[in-house]
Amino acid sequence: MDAPAFPGAAIAAAREAAKAYLRIAGDSEDDLIDTLAASALGLGEAFTGSAWIARAWVDLLPVSACWQQLGVAPVTAITAVEGVAADGAAALLAADGFAIDIDAEGQGWVRVMVPGDARRVRVTLGAGAAAGWGDLPPPLRQGAVLLVAHLFEHRDADAAPPAAVSALWRPFRRLRLAEGEHAA
Repeated sequence: MDAPAFPGAAIAAAREAAKAYLRIAGDSEDDLIDTLAASALGLGEAFTGSAWIARAWVDLLPVSACWQQLGVAPVTAITAVEGVAADGAAALLAADGFAIDIDAEGQGWVRVMVPGDARRVRVTLGAGAAAGWGDLPPPLRQGAVLLVAHLFEHRDADAAPPAAVSALWRPFRRLRLAEGEHAA
C-alpha cells in the first residue's frame, strides 16, 4: 500500500516548526523544507508502523472469504469496498457480499463472501492517529523536526540521523509480528 500525500496544512506546520528550530527566517528554503518535512513524516509513519495524520487511504487485497488485515492503522473508518475484475474494472460490492471490522487496536479487517467476478478487493478507508500536526504527541513532532533539521543540514553528505529521533519515536512503534486471521 502506498501512503497518500500528507495534507498541505500538516506539511506547512511541520515546515514552520523546523524553520523555528533551525532559526530560518524568510521563505527562500520553504520548498526544500516542505519536501524534507514530507519525507520525515513518511519515515516516522514507516518507523512507528502507524498513520500519524488522518487522511484517505486505499488498500488493494486479494479476494478472500477469510478475514484480511488492512495495511495501515489506526483505521478510523472503512468507507468503500469495491471488487476489481481481472480487466481492472471496479464496482462496489453488495452490502451483504462482504464484512468489515475495526478492532479495539485500530486494525481494519475485511472479508469478501460474494466476490462476483472480482479477483481483488479495493478498500477505501480513513486512517490516522491525529487530525493534524498540532494534534500529534510532542515526541512524534519533535522527532520529525529533528529529522527535518538533520536532513536540511546534511543534504550534501551521507550522515546517520540523530539517535534522538528513534528514541522519541520508539514508544509509539507498532510491531506487526505475523500475519494472522481475525477472530470473528
